[in-house]
Amino acid sequence: MFDNDDEDFFDEHLREDISNFENYLKGGSMGFMESDRWEFLIDHYLMNSQYKKANLAADYALSQFPYIATYTIRKAQAMSALGQLKEALNLISSVEKNVEDSAELLLTKASIFSQLRDHKQAIKYFKEAIQATQEEEDRDEIFLDLAMEYQALRDFKGAIAVLQEAIRVNPENEGAIYEIAYCYDQLGDFENAIKCYLDFIDENPYSFTAWYNLGNAYTKLDDFDKAIEAYDYSIVINDEFGPVYFNLGNAYMENDRFSDAIEAFQKCIELEGNDPMAFCYIGEAYEQLGNLELAESYYKKSLDIAPLLPDAWLGLGIVEDLKGDTAAGITLIEKASELDPNNAGIYHVLAGAYEKIEDYEKTFDLYDTSLNLDSTDEECLKGFIEFLNKTETRQAVLEFLETFTTDYGLNDSLDLLMVNQLWLVGRHEEAVALFALCVEKDREKAKELFDINNQLSSVSEFLHLIEK
Repeated sequence: MFDNDDEDFFDEHLREDISNFENYLKGGSMGFMESDRWEFLIDHYLMNSQYKKANLAADYALSQFPYIATYTIRKAQAMSALGQLKEALNLISSVEKNVEDSAELLLTKASIFSQLRDHKQAIKYFKEAIQATQEEEDRDEIFLDLAMEYQALRDFKGAIAVLQEAIRVNPENEGAIYEIAYCYDQLGDFENAIKCYLDFIDENPYSFTAWYNLGNAYTKLDDFDKAIEAYDYSIVINDEFGPVYFNLGNAYMENDRFSDAIEAFQKCIELEGNDPMAFCYIGEAYEQLGNLELAESYYKKSLDIAPLLPDAWLGLGIVEDLKGDTAAGITLIEKASELDPNNAGIYHVLAGAYEKIEDYEKTFDLYDTSLNLDSTDEECLKGFIEFLNKTETRQAVLEFLETFTTDYGLNDSLDLLMVNQLWLVGRHEEAVALFALCVEKDREKAKELFDINNQLSSVSEFLHLIEK
């Protein structure tokens, strides 16, 4: 390493060389310059994204030192950055015939193949570059580049294996931690993501990034208590990272801790600046707390920043409905549906509003639209069946449920709704038999039958199955 005097000397020479070369580009003379100074000059231009100047400097250096392969490699790097990929690859190929493979040459070749979207060839040369890199600690960034190639091929398991090596080499490589989170997310394998983060935290307990991603993984599994705990640890380590407060706020919302959610979203805004979604969620939290004036105020703040945000229009519509003006609420909710026509949840809310004003034909159509967009929405299906039981015969509702999967798709609450409907039409033995299967499959889920019809909680046959 340079000491302070050496650094000053080096900086002075580099400034002089830059001045001389740029004077040369304007028509002045350049003359001879030592080889190492050419290398520093080219590197300066490459690091500052001045690729045309780096290319020209490499040409001049090669005119003085044609036998130094480093200049050719640097020229190829500049050309690839300028989009001259095939020319850069040909240049590298001409060099590798005459010199032994170096890590830099292999990395340059891998990078060019990556830009050409030839990911299999890029993987080959990144692997060779890893083997050619002498010091293990220099390999972690190459592992990260290699993982990106696997991701481009959608080989997320291969990418995870490489990223784990990157973290082993450099436990502080936060880029690798983020990429592992992305890969597990793509695989939907949140249990293994959690195991990976917990193992990492055992060795690196002060990595706020690992705690943050652990919280995100727990959130994906709807384990909001553990998510909140993980986010809290992340904040203890680094309380200036805005996104963790946003995700913490969402976790609090899911746990009905609305005052805590407001505080988290406000901290996110303090750190990250005004965010329309953060304002919108604060509005929703105040709405849940029954403070409709503040809810309306924050929804409007959200729309001041993002006038086309459907969530804020939906929130305003719900507030109007809660204030007793359902007709005005419908107008605002319909605005939300126009802005986000594929959002099943908006049609579900709108169906409830039309049901309130007893426009049952419109209510039916909106429930139907919502379930066509998202047949897995259990609350929407429950609401639809409750509505149908008020407007249709019980037998007609049973027939609707019997054809639901064919017409719409799977829904986890369908069997429980069938149990209730069978009981309502007097087919009690069939209802109990189907409920027994529900209990065998998932006892806790089966208890939701009593939310669907509280009167069934006093029926001995159902209670016996739950207790058994």
